[in-house]
Amino acid sequence: MKLDFFGSIEPDGCYFGRRKLNRKEIHDIYGTRHIGRDQARGLVGLMDFFCFSEACLIADIVQHFVDAKLEFDACYIYEDVNRAIQHVHRSGLVHRGILSDPHRYLVKNGQILRFLRMLREKGKKLFLLTNSPFYFVDGGMRFMLEDSLGCRDSWRELFDVVIAKANKPAFYTWEHPFRCYDTEKDTLAFTKVDTFLPDKVYYQGCLKSFLQITKWNGPEVIYFGDHLFSDLRGPSKAGWRTAAIIHELENEIHIQNADSYRFEQAKFHIMQELLGRLHATVANRERTEAYNSLLEELNVERQKARHIMKTMFNRSFGATFLTDTGQESAFAYHIHQYADVYTSKPENFLFYPPEAWLHVPFDIKIMPHHLKIPSSLFRNN
Repeated sequence: MKLDFFGSIEPDGCYFGRRKLNRKEIHDIYGTRHIGRDQARGLVGLMDFFCFSEACLIADIVQHFVDAKLEFDACYIYEDVNRAIQHVHRSGLVHRGILSDPHRYLVKNGQILRFLRMLREKGKKLFLLTNSPFYFVDGGMRFMLEDSLGCRDSWRELFDVVIAKANKPAFYTWEHPFRCYDTEKDTLAFTKVDTFLPDKVYYQGCLKSFLQITKWNGPEVIYFGDHLFSDLRGPSKAGWRTAAIIHELENEIHIQNADSYRFEQAKFHIMQELLGRLHATVANRERTEAYNSLLEELNVERQKARHIMKTMFNRSFGATFLTDTGQESAFAYHIHQYADVYTSKPENFLFYPPEAWLHVPFDIKIMPHHLKIPSSLFRNN
């Protein structure tokens, strides 16, 4: 189900299994198109790349039970799928699978190395905070940066602090101590951690201890993450600056600045304006057959334009940041709430000096990236 900024269900974005629900079915299930904030807390948000496979698996299993005409409880399906996903992560199956064939799952990225080195050269302190075990982080970083790092260089030299198995988002609220991890023996020490050493790796811990040890407080810290709830909600509430990494952003900017999309967008707004004028100028008692015919024709054209724009992004759910009606999505709402800045990849910050101030232009009505971007920026030289 896709929600808009105000918690209303997107009529063309609500599915049971692989079947789209109609408006009557939505009303029968939820009683209204509006999902209140309290009710929304009981919903599970799908917020990053890992969620795509989870959502598809849940939809396929539900559809299987429906097609087989078997009784089932959808909540149990979600719980079972979630438990299976947690198992492959906690058992290390997914990590070992990725490291066994990194070319299939990971992308080499020399630009991120440039970005990190630039920050260090400017005197910035860097830390890595991840839920993954160290062996997976180490294997992944070695693969992604091996073509850019020198033979004697280590990716760990880029960071002042490396924390693995942090158990976010609980990391931000509980008060567990840090433990020093021995990378050679694969063991954890019980010795109290009261300082972070650059050549050490730490496990678990909590935000409170992290702040006490580093003294990195408030807006002087910016934290990058790709999951709004697991990564950014905690740091945002702690007063850190936050940067959301949204991989879909780049593609969506290209689409919404294409001439084909702009044409349909202009057509949609023209239909909207004409419908508004038509309703405003004709009283109920004056609505003739010609009026009703024109009204229907305008509505059909508006729906066509809306559908074409939606399918340019995703045929089932449309754009990430917008609903079919042009309202901001619930995802956009959470971006507003938890992210100070958002981008498609961290290395985009290489286009700005580290001391630059980023702010939203005063005339932006919705998300900043919805500005019209000159097509010249997308031309290959």
